[in-house]
Amino acid sequence: MIEVNDESGFEPAPNLEEINQLATFVLDQMRVHPLSDLSVLLVDEKTMEDLHIKWMDLPGPTDVLSFPMDELRPTPPGEEPKPGMLGDIVVCPQVARRQALNMGHSTAEEILLLVTHGILHLLGFDHADPKAKEEMFGLQRKLLLIFLADRGGGDPKPTEV
Repeated sequence: MIEVNDESGFEPAPNLEEINQLATFVLDQMRVHPLSDLSVLLVDEKTMEDLHIKWMDLPGPTDVLSFPMDELRPTPPGEEPKPGMLGDIVVCPQVARRQALNMGHSTAEEILLLVTHGILHLLGFDHADPKAKEEMFGLQRKLLLIFLADRGGGDPKPTEV
């Protein structure tokens, strides 16, 4: 079960249904059991800063944090996925907006990118070294591009935020 909640106060409000659809797509593509639990929470900068300090011992708000639970991994082909608790992803739309402006795309697209990034972290992907970073960032780009192309009849533009 995927649960998406917005406590960010960000305006205009992010499209929670679109985030849910993306998470469902990514989990399906990564062969995660559809009954596995995932929580996505959108928070304001103060809340994100508090979490960033508490869990990473780093100052200031960040864009996304992932909190894995059962250490689920993508199911290899030929094996049946097992349900479990994937974990929690926390995203800060205000930070996402700044990053989107720097990258030249919409805030909505940046939020979708961050959710994809967070899910991959929950599934054990990391970007601590150059090879792992290349693999993770390549996979998140591929997943997001396929989602954007497939969901809108070929229109790759996400709902604008």
